[in-house]
Amino acid sequence: MRVLLIEDDDRVAGPVVEGLNRFGFTVDHARTGADGLAAAGAEMVLLDLGLPDMDGIDVCRALRARSQIPIIMITARSDEVDRVLGLELGADDYLSKPFGVRELVARIRAVTRRAWPTTPGIDQGTLGVSQTAPGPVGGFASGPAAGPQHLGPLTIDRRARQVTLHQESVALAPKEFDLLAYLAEDPGAVYSRQQILDTVWEANFFGPTKTLDVHVAGVRRKLGDSSWIDNIRGVGYRLTPPPEAPGATSPESLGETR
Repeated sequence: MRVLLIEDDDRVAGPVVEGLNRFGFTVDHARTGADGLAAAGAEMVLLDLGLPDMDGIDVCRALRARSQIPIIMITARSDEVDRVLGLELGADDYLSKPFGVRELVARIRAVTRRAWPTTPGIDQGTLGVSQTAPGPVGGFASGPAAGPQHLGPLTIDRRARQVTLHQESVALAPKEFDLLAYLAEDPGAVYSRQQILDTVWEANFFGPTKTLDVHVAGVRRKLGDSSWIDNIRGVGYRLTPPPEAPGATSPESLGETR
């Protein structure tokens, strides 16, 4: 697997490159945001937020605007806002400095399992991914043999990881798609915050809990209507299709209030 490391500090980059090489990864190293954006051929990006020429958040935004390549942020910043912003812009995970190579490899494996369950050309045996059966995206069954799901004007195609609304494409970040697809498995059902975190972000996720709220807000904004996702106070969230959607369930019928 080819990994692009965008990191200006050679004291960090050297051990990371050496360690990942020992685990069988091929690592390209870029020291600036501009060099990272100019690089090609990677299947995973490790992105430092503190770069000399531009902010890592801007690099993340630029990468996500043109590609769905998995991104793991590497940061020494203690401000939760930076991490949440990076996740909202489409990063798949983050790792705080200092960190060990084994932890980094574990996170690469986890992100890869979610992003590429059965992608040809990826040595999934090396990454610790099952080679005998397709893995679920984001840790939940995505029904790879099923066709697109239609909820009124909303269409979710899990195989292609595409969403359309009124036949117009909706550009969701990877985690936003996983969140929407998970809630859409049972429209109207209430999922607790912990259920969503454990399933969409995996059970070992230890990032800020606000990241869930940030991603919900992102999906609502991109769907153009906050009523698509209900916040059940003190419990969690549910997808509420419009009345004309098949299987739509009104809040009153569930005995819940917003």
